[in-house]
Amino acid sequence: MTERPFAVLGAGSWGTALAIQLAQGGHPTLLWSHRNDHVEQMQQTRRNEIYLPKIHLPDTIEPIAHLATCLERAGDLLVVVPSQVFRQTMHQIKPLLRQQHRLAWGTKGLEVGSRKLLHQIVQEELGITVPTAVVSGPTFAQEVARGLPGAITVASKDPHFAAELANALHHGYFRTYTSDDLIGVEVGGAVKNVLAIAAGISDGLNFGINTRAALITRGLAEMMRLGVALGGKRETFMGLSGLGDLVLTCSDDQSRNRRMGLALGRGKTIEQAKQEVGKVVEGVTTAKAVHQLAQDLRVSMPITEQVYRVLYEGLAPREAVDNLMERAAKSEID
Repeated sequence: MTERPFAVLGAGSWGTALAIQLAQGGHPTLLWSHRNDHVEQMQQTRRNEIYLPKIHLPDTIEPIAHLATCLERAGDLLVVVPSQVFRQTMHQIKPLLRQQHRLAWGTKGLEVGSRKLLHQIVQEELGITVPTAVVSGPTFAQEVARGLPGAITVASKDPHFAAELANALHHGYFRTYTSDDLIGVEVGGAVKNVLAIAAGISDGLNFGINTRAALITRGLAEMMRLGVALGGKRETFMGLSGLGDLVLTCSDDQSRNRRMGLALGRGKTIEQAKQEVGKVVEGVTTAKAVHQLAQDLRVSMPITEQVYRVLYEGLAPREAVDNLMERAAKSEID
């Protein structure tokens, strides 16, 4: 990798965990937050008290608030901001980009209005000359930050960048794999959040493990249909960024999206459920974008459709389940 430090843009839980992983692998890392008070807190306590309060920040992580200074000093950039501000972040960094910069992101989701994947936003905002990559897979930030075993995929059309970024993250109990399928990896990372809400609703209604297993399996079929329609590779969805991430987010309460669904299944309103989770729930906005995109492409995504109707049309969760169960029998293989 470049001798310049990494810059992780976004000091939420996942951004902080990735910064810790890079730093523990021997790479000096700048951790940018747009909030001065947040940066000052991290500098003083050497912890991210808001998102990962029990995890010490390695000495080679430097919290930083000034974006221009951050990019001036940095080599490779790793953007980990909520999907709804991803384009805004690209717009902010555009005038600051230099020849030494390569760009990766750990953000998952779609842009709501345009229904575009994140690599498309990067191309629109920054052009096609900047080497790019996406980092995705079945990882909860807390476990990565604690050094527990895990694995992710680094996808890029630039095999050299993919290999170098993967090597930078690959150490300790953390494994990395490379791919050239940006579309498939991005679709998996986005759609799994919507399906995790569905799994949470099911468990909130006490429908049992059989139901959850069926939702995960049929949800994977939906994810695959959409991904292939967009140009992704079918085999990608059987890997870490597809099936792996889907099982993770649907099965464990560390997932904000699953917790959102649990609250809805237990009778909470949308706003009550959001307040109960307390942090950004990517699947809520992604559900709208994925539903609209599926309609545009005429891709059948019945589970996603019912999640959308619960979130945006006021459909009762139990009615959504009834709608799914009343569908006609069909072949399992499309």
